Amino acid sequence: MSDYINNPDEAKEFQNRYKTLSVFIIITFVIFLLRLTWLQIFQGNELRQFSENNRIKQNKIAAPRGLILDRDGKALVENLPGFEVIISPQYVENLKLLSETVGPILDIEAEKIVEKFKRSKRINGPFATIRLKDNLSREEVFRLKRIRLDTPGLEIRESIIRHYPLTENGAQIFGYVGEISRNEINKLNEKYKSSLLFEQGDIIGKSGLEENLEEKIRGKDGVSFVQVDAHGRKTTTDIPNIYGQQIIDLDPIHGNSAYLTIDRDIQEAAYKSFTENKRIGAVVAMKSDGEILTWMNAPSFDPNFFATEIPAKIWNKLTSDPFKPLRNKVIQDHFWPGSTFKPLVALAALQDKAITDKTLINAPGRMYFGNRWFHNHNKNGEGIITVYEAIERSSNVFFYNMGIKLGVDKIYNYVSLLGLGQRTQIEMDREAPGRLPNSVWKKSIRGEDWQPGENLTLAIGQGYVTVTPLQLAVAYNTIATEGKVVKPFIIKKVVDHDGNILVEKSPEVVRDITLPQPNGYKIDPATFKIVKEAMRRVSNGAHGTARGFKVPGVEMAGKTGTAQVMSFSADQIYKSCNSRPMHTRHHGWFVAWAPWDKPEIVVAVLAQHSCSSHAALPIARDIMEAYFKKYHPDIIAEALKKGEKRVQAPSTESAD
Repeated sequence: MSDYINNPDEAKEFQNRYKTLSVFIIITFVIFLLRLTWLQIFQGNELRQFSENNRIKQNKIAAPRGLILDRDGKALVENLPGFEVIISPQYVENLKLLSETVGPILDIEAEKIVEKFKRSKRINGPFATIRLKDNLSREEVFRLKRIRLDTPGLEIRESIIRHYPLTENGAQIFGYVGEISRNEINKLNEKYKSSLLFEQGDIIGKSGLEENLEEKIRGKDGVSFVQVDAHGRKTTTDIPNIYGQQIIDLDPIHGNSAYLTIDRDIQEAAYKSFTENKRIGAVVAMKSDGEILTWMNAPSFDPNFFATEIPAKIWNKLTSDPFKPLRNKVIQDHFWPGSTFKPLVALAALQDKAITDKTLINAPGRMYFGNRWFHNHNKNGEGIITVYEAIERSSNVFFYNMGIKLGVDKIYNYVSLLGLGQRTQIEMDREAPGRLPNSVWKKSIRGEDWQPGENLTLAIGQGYVTVTPLQLAVAYNTIATEGKVVKPFIIKKVVDHDGNILVEKSPEVVRDITLPQPNGYKIDPATFKIVKEAMRRVSNGAHGTARGFKVPGVEMAGKTGTAQVMSFSADQIYKSCNSRPMHTRHHGWFVAWAPWDKPEIVVAVLAQHSCSSHAALPIARDIMEAYFKKYHPDIIAEALKKGEKRVQAPSTESAD
């Protein structure tokens, strides 16, 4: 054994290995020494700061959005205090245990929490907080606080809940809020790059005025700092500091508030009437200077559901509803105007000297043209009438003749002056322009020539012409004011939290069409006066189609309209509309202003699939009544003393 150990040849063999091992150890030591030197000396300050930051958690304090108020300062959209529960993914140790513990408290399936967690990490990254539920009840807050210390990553925070006191009333105009998506962050940061910065978890306006006023009513978020342990849980220590410097919390800055031209009292009267009459459709009421007083759609939705996480069942119901409650029908959808188009054609015919107010035209129950019959709504006809009776009784045959006399291009040149076929430029997104056709349009879009028979359907508001309720309100207001086309607006002013006015809007007349316009056309004041008198008779004449609906002491002027949504054969046209399937029933219109000689308010009502304009009449009357009771109570009181009554005729299917 000793011979083996002392063998010099064997010792020489191991000596080389010892040298290699020694060199490896020395190199390793040098590497560690250099790394420690780099970390301690060159990066020591930076790493110390990172360490300090890791024990300090920064919480964003969401700024309250500005209020949305009516013209009198009554709340239309407000804020309420609340609590929310969030998860910080980086601190979660056992996702399955967390979801099974928290799920029953929040009435959320554990699988959905896991799915939401994984989806957020995939889309928003591993550090973005996940909001599980807003607007927690007291019971939920109490139960969550009991498990908070044993559930790493779980946090309960105070929050601000957007509240819509009118619920479904006006939801499409006020809009709703929701959590920003990853795609929206980039889009909005680009849009508002000079004024706002959006981050994951922000609540933003998603539609309506909430979206349009984002820059004006969004506040500036604050920030608070808390010291946390390795699980992200708050620890009780002195005031947090980073690298020896005290941290100062920043309070949020409240968003600016917006005052609208909307009158909440009239808005509620409109909703009440629409609901009680069980109608679907839209209504807009506007002062003669362009200020919007009322704006609503039916069916509607409750935006309070969107202020928290909307249940899938409610979302599916809204998106599958055939009457589209999420659509803003006042400006987004356009419809055939039906007989409400006739006064506009009358303006064209009178101004173009195709007729005078004394011209007599025979208006039987039907008219033969181009190898087919064109029918009147009254199959017995109206006899020999002037333009006054034609509008008062809503004669189709009279206006068939106007279509033949004028042709599509002259109708277009005159009617376009009143704003049809173009956006009103109200401060709302997604406004549809409607459609006012002419021969050039049909040739360019359809590749076909305009046909003579199409002049007849156009003249009674059918065929290719479509309008929005707001466009009709602006056009009728132009008749009422004898040529003044106004720009409608809904935002009256924006004020900061101290009441200082930042933005204020005034009425604007876009054009006076009694003067020659760029296309060379105009409409004289005398022409307006003839049509105004005819429209006064619609509500007050012995044969007026709206004569059965009156506000005591107030004379309205306007026009009823029944727009077919599909064509019917001659043997079907006079059959009961109410016996048809809902989606094939006519739309009912009534557009009017009051007082007829000194206009203050114009109302446009669309009652979809109601079969008759008589479905729209009581709604318009109720809105007018609410307006005059509030702003001119003496007029109604005096009329009632004289024995005038609030008249309402029974409903009828009569088309007009």
